[in-house]
Amino acid sequence: MRMVDLIQKKKRGESLTAAEINTIVQGYVKGGIPDYQMSAWLMAVYFKGMSKQEIADLTSAFVDSGDRNDLSAIHGIKVDKHSSGGVGDKLSLVIIPLVASVGVPVAKMSGRGLGHTGGTIDKLESIEGFNTVLDREAFIHNVNTHKMAIVSQSSNLTPADKKIYALRDVTATVDSIPLIASSIMSKKIASGADCIVLDVKVGSGAFMKSIAEAVDLAKTMVEIGKSLNRKTIAVVTDMSQPLGHEVGNANEVKEAIEILKGQGAEDETVVALTLASYMTVLGGAFDDFDTAYTELSQILKTGRAVEKFKELIEIQGGNSKVVDNPSLLPQSKYHTEIKALSDGYVSAIDAEKIGITAMLLGAGRKEKEDPIDYSAGVTMVKKVGDKVNVGDTIGILHTNSEGHEEAVDLFNKAYVFSKIMPESHQYIYEVIH
Repeated sequence: MRMVDLIQKKKRGESLTAAEINTIVQGYVKGGIPDYQMSAWLMAVYFKGMSKQEIADLTSAFVDSGDRNDLSAIHGIKVDKHSSGGVGDKLSLVIIPLVASVGVPVAKMSGRGLGHTGGTIDKLESIEGFNTVLDREAFIHNVNTHKMAIVSQSSNLTPADKKIYALRDVTATVDSIPLIASSIMSKKIASGADCIVLDVKVGSGAFMKSIAEAVDLAKTMVEIGKSLNRKTIAVVTDMSQPLGHEVGNANEVKEAIEILKGQGAEDETVVALTLASYMTVLGGAFDDFDTAYTELSQILKTGRAVEKFKELIEIQGGNSKVVDNPSLLPQSKYHTEIKALSDGYVSAIDAEKIGITAMLLGAGRKEKEDPIDYSAGVTMVKKVGDKVNVGDTIGILHTNSEGHEEAVDLFNKAYVFSKIMPESHQYIYEVIH
């Protein structure tokens, strides 16, 4: 089975068998297939697409290339949540304790941030002492005893996807729905959860810029889940502006605490409750979404959820005093207020520009090995729909570095003003079962 023949087959738009896809994936990982042939095959997939069966087979091949996380020792239905990536997305910090508070086990593996998209692990590590490297015994014990645990992803989880993604990144084949879907779902399948809720972001701060593309990706991933015997629900959510008001690791922990106390911004609270509600339904805690949403909303108001977050911090070695005293979180040396240059309404905020602004301030990584500044970030004082006058503070930049003119300039470019009040944003566009 020559690679050149498999490239030809896909170039003609024909479907590949599971054995052929496995040969491609294993051959590339083991070094038998060179980059130039794999690049040609990826480009053929980009232009010709893949059938549902091919996408499922590619996902399985990615999973089989590395370790599988065995969660069979955990009692109950294990539910996982994945976000396709956004700016100011601190929802995992809210959802883990919220879902665990009703007895649904959350065994979470998360990644670090790269580029303008923050990583949940980085956010939690901004809490003094928080340990994201647990051995299997401690991880399973925490989930069985406390219904929650979170660890950084294993280095040998879907290694084929990691190697192929690096090649996609330099061959302009990243934005292919079959390749994106199989990449995301392989990591979720390998992580070992029984059920998966997907948060598919759409807008300027997301990978998918149009609702049609996001829905297509969501449907593809749900199909993969079904074909591999995982109950999967995808929720298409708005990322045309950052979620909430804070971007940056410690800043987002502080805001997550506010949500857990029932004091969060409307956009992030609605999306968090929606995702958590579907997770608790899949986990068997509630019979239907409406009941789940009502009950979880009440849990936020009563303080049960924020107490559960304290518990998560404590069982993973962190200083839970940050919940009652957020000033214990890392603090930046410089705080630069950005003033409105005109009167009117905030009509748009480019989420990607805000994310890159935070990265320039030190909150993100340009390269995987780069260090990050947990205290750096951006506070958006004004959001879309807010009225402003010249001289009003619209945002605050937090950093420990001097000379951040580029970040100030980019933040200003992210904001668009209008004399007319914009229409309100939808937070949830579609739910795919």
